[in-house]
Amino acid sequence: MQKKEYSLDIGGQKMVAEFNDWADQANGSVLLRYGNSAVLATVVIGSKESDKDYFPLSVEYEEKFYAAGAILGSRFMRREGRPSEEAVLSGRIVDRTIRPLFPKGIKRDVQVMVTVLSIEDYDTDVLAVNAASLAIATSNIPWNGPVSAVRLELDEAREFIVNPTYKEREAEGSRMDLLACGKDGLINMIEVGASEVSEERLEKALVRASEEIEKIQAWQREIIAAEGVEKLPFAAPEVSEDIKVAFAEIVEPKLENAVFGTTDGNLGKKNIGALKSEWMKAVMEKLPDARPGMLDSYYEERIDEYIHEEAIKNGRRADGRKLDEIRPLFAQAGGISPVVHGAGLFYRGATHVLGALTLGGPGDAQLVDTIEYQEAKKAFMLHYNFPPFSVGETGRVGGMNRRAIGHGALAEKALRPVLPKKEVFPYTIRIVAESLASNGSTSMASVCAGTLALMDAGVPITRPVAGIAMGMMSDAKAGVYKVLTDIQGPEDHHGDMDFKVAGTEDGVTAVQMDVKVEGVPLNVLTEAFAQAKKARMQILDVIRSEIAAPRPDISPRAPKILTTQVKVDQIGLVIGPGGKTINGIREKTGAEDITIEDDGTIFITGKMGAAEAALKEIVDLTREYMVGDRFEGPVVRMMDFGAFVKIGPNTDGLVHVSEVAPFRINKISDAVQLGDVVPVVLKEIDEKGRYNLSIKAADPEWAAKKGLTPAQGGEHHGGRREDRRGPRH
Repeated sequence: MQKKEYSLDIGGQKMVAEFNDWADQANGSVLLRYGNSAVLATVVIGSKESDKDYFPLSVEYEEKFYAAGAILGSRFMRREGRPSEEAVLSGRIVDRTIRPLFPKGIKRDVQVMVTVLSIEDYDTDVLAVNAASLAIATSNIPWNGPVSAVRLELDEAREFIVNPTYKEREAEGSRMDLLACGKDGLINMIEVGASEVSEERLEKALVRASEEIEKIQAWQREIIAAEGVEKLPFAAPEVSEDIKVAFAEIVEPKLENAVFGTTDGNLGKKNIGALKSEWMKAVMEKLPDARPGMLDSYYEERIDEYIHEEAIKNGRRADGRKLDEIRPLFAQAGGISPVVHGAGLFYRGATHVLGALTLGGPGDAQLVDTIEYQEAKKAFMLHYNFPPFSVGETGRVGGMNRRAIGHGALAEKALRPVLPKKEVFPYTIRIVAESLASNGSTSMASVCAGTLALMDAGVPITRPVAGIAMGMMSDAKAGVYKVLTDIQGPEDHHGDMDFKVAGTEDGVTAVQMDVKVEGVPLNVLTEAFAQAKKARMQILDVIRSEIAAPRPDISPRAPKILTTQVKVDQIGLVIGPGGKTINGIREKTGAEDITIEDDGTIFITGKMGAAEAALKEIVDLTREYMVGDRFEGPVVRMMDFGAFVKIGPNTDGLVHVSEVAPFRINKISDAVQLGDVVPVVLKEIDEKGRYNLSIKAADPEWAAKKGLTPAQGGEHHGGRREDRRGPRH
């Protein structure tokens, strides 16, 4: 085995790159370690040109159970199956970072695989980006890297932590988790989850992140100089003069009307698509030997140039809006269905999203079992759907893709900081965001629809959240950049940046950025943050005009959750042997769920009085009885010297014959019979923990009401017969 190592001190820990012959059939590979976390990144390029009209890059992020030092999976499947959501999101981070740096026009298949070999204190997503960069940059595959990644955490003291551990990220008071990727002073990928952090603080974080990124960049360049090999020759395919002439004849006369001929953004998107279809058909008739992929690419390239030129030189947008103008807004809270527990409908131009919310008990929380979070519970979920009809197309329905998972995760991240704590609102919350019509950033519309659904459902969120997508048209050579507010389809497709910012009136809760260029200067991001904040405030005004605050009550169709606390040593009593007691309570009362936490907190979920009935059962079962407590209970056993009265689910006590009436009676059977319900007071708890009860202390008139009279002669059973009864509690 051959190997060579390179190390860098970053964030108080060594990052070690090992080049060995493990995967020597791949075009490039590297083993990258940070603390006790490690990934293997490999890259392979196909031998032939693809006939696809796009660059066939695939990025796979493989989580191996052994990396966590545990045997995971289900009872019946102990090997890795489909990727977890965390793996999908990490793979998307790598893909979104490296993709813009491949040369334009490359059509050979490229596959990057990142395999997590070990995971402990540090998240491997940052490692994955840096490892993928080194693997590609040292290979013979054409690529304009390297690119580097770093994570920053903002702690309670408002200090930045570089590449924090899981423990530091999850600490109480943690304010922000930022992952940034970039090169040469530019940022080309951002992921942020934050607790209402100001734009100014985020801008400072990006400056600090850029400084750390450049340290890693310098280290990578040293490694590439030592380990890199000669790149494969690549030249973008030349477009023939015949195609250029055909474009000038067929498309250019109709180009302005197709792109700028309507203020309806949705119609504009369709017009561009219709003109493309016309171009493809006409040019194939004129030039039958032309490659469809080449024609498609050339059309997209020319539309791209035209939209860029008009935006940069003339401040012109496809639907006639100003650069910082948001499309018409509409918000509706509720009124969708009497069955769902909360709903929100949000329009931003031709983008329409429905948010449908369901409430459940703590037992409905999702159990997450991955190499990062083993057996963690997730009580808030936002699931995103993007059916083909939302873009006026037919297509496959069902299943999830990376885009849907990523959009749902972003909207979920944006809303999480404003949710109430479990102690205040112990419900499990699931929101489904249905994209009904799409023309630009359904993920940010999902944030707005989700906010409306939460407030309609009566979830006591701290503040409403809104999101907006910003874009950019740039000419990097000339150093000119134009930031666009609320990008729609053509601007998203042909623009250089998709910069999504969500937050409240007090600060940002989530950010995500992708680019199609090498990166974005920090000063442009500052401008984008400012325009995004202005747009966010407009959207929040519309949301608040529809629903100013969460409704005071949850839906009557939602289950009720009641909470009680028992001592830790009483948990076993409530559960019972093999769960017999708790299952019995569920069956008896109709409660949907009873969840017991390790600290003795019990959450009871049920409808139509079931939760209240189950709560009473548990309170009675775990009650600690005190002298002077009053009860009403049935007589469950008769003895010569008295009767046993049930005062709790598993507890009874003795009413001695002398404690029935203020006068002497001969026999207990003269006063009560089995099944009689009598009032009692706990008079004494004896040295053996047995309960002695009194009817006459509870109601001195009880005997008279029953028609009892003092006994005339006969034996008075006044002595205690403790040897004739055992403890009954």
